[in-house]
Amino acid sequence: MLKEGDKAPDFSLQDDTGREVSLKDLRGKKVVLYFYPKDDTPGCTREACGFRDRLADFARANAVIYGVSKDSLDSHQAFKNKYSLPFALLSDPELKVTKAYGAWGEKNLYGKKTHGIIRSTFVIDEKGKIEKAYTNVKVDGHAEALLEHFST
Repeated sequence: MLKEGDKAPDFSLQDDTGREVSLKDLRGKKVVLYFYPKDDTPGCTREACGFRDRLADFARANAVIYGVSKDSLDSHQAFKNKYSLPFALLSDPELKVTKAYGAWGEKNLYGKKTHGIIRSTFVIDEKGKIEKAYTNVKVDGHAEALLEHFST
């Protein structure tokens, strides 16, 4: 797992419109990169809507938000449209970026061990370094906790 102060792994992924998004093109802005298991599931929806509802606060902190999952572009488009999500969702079907950030691994769901995306969020500073890393994120209150980080 990446830790604070590490160089953020560069990436280039397609967003929900098919446009390439690369970390190197985001220099000069703070990036909130959050990894989530699946579009349009209860926890992932609450997390995304939490970011949506606080988007103006993130913008005031000069932060842009990107969600990452292995879902397809079509799935991302439907999810964004259904919940009016105003930020890009990136598709990582081969899990290369997810694994580079340490957001893939063993999970325990209802007593059953599986492998999947570990809900994680990384704040990447303007120069491409990990400023803050959140692992095993609890959905409720997560957007607010991130905003507290930006206010310190």
